[in-house]
Amino acid sequence: MLFNRHFRLLTIIVTFSIFSCVEKVPITGRKQLSLVPESDLVNMSLTEYQKFLSEHKPLQINDSRAQLVKSVGEKIQAAVIQFMNEKGYGDRIKDYQWEFNTVEDPIVNAWCMPGGKVVVYTGLLPVTQTEEGLAVVMGHEIAHAIARHGNERMSQGLLVQAGGLALQVALSEKPQETQNLFLQSYGIGSTLGVLKYSRNHESEADKMGLVFSAIAGYDPNVAVAFWERMAAQSGGQQVPEFLSTHPSDQTRIADIKAFLPEAMSYYKK
Repeated sequence: MLFNRHFRLLTIIVTFSIFSCVEKVPITGRKQLSLVPESDLVNMSLTEYQKFLSEHKPLQINDSRAQLVKSVGEKIQAAVIQFMNEKGYGDRIKDYQWEFNTVEDPIVNAWCMPGGKVVVYTGLLPVTQTEEGLAVVMGHEIAHAIARHGNERMSQGLLVQAGGLALQVALSEKPQETQNLFLQSYGIGSTLGVLKYSRNHESEADKMGLVFSAIAGYDPNVAVAFWERMAAQSGGQQVPEFLSTHPSDQTRIADIKAFLPEAMSYYKK
């Protein structure tokens, strides 16, 4: 009887803790569960970002490619700050220390850590082709951070891989595994992860990114052509959608086209 009472009390405490960590994602309104304090992940990103840059030397600021990335990034940064403050989400980005770097690497990739720490790989630029195309990608990657998708993945990973340990405990007891989990959660590593959530995150970042880039002054319509180029880049070798952490090219483009009217409402020429 005493055990049952203790078990019920523990269940109530855990349930209350979980529900207290439920938030709504800006723009989409989806409810999300974030068990890790975002401030802890922002602090962790400061270390991991500098470590990455020490191992992947960024382009000099006088390089035209680095200038382009920084210019686009700062425009989207201003749009994000404007939107978040106007919609009452200012606290969500109050600890951000924005930074935009470009690294010489043929990989077609870009990512954003919590706190606004962005990296674009030079291999992406031939696919983006234009400033507007680059804005599609950077808006998308920044949207992942604003939506705290990495926090969701990190929370899931700590439950599965670290037995539910708190982040600081996991860093102390399982430092390498926790570091790898962090990198994977923000797209810096590679893992199938939790497929359903990952595809949802990608679709959500597409929509949020379009809004941010539209507010920054970039025409959302260019996103369709960009993702068509990305589809061509894969050469028809894309894995089936049910095995992928990303929506299929056809699904993504169709969803973007359906969302364009809303994104255009934020666009001012």
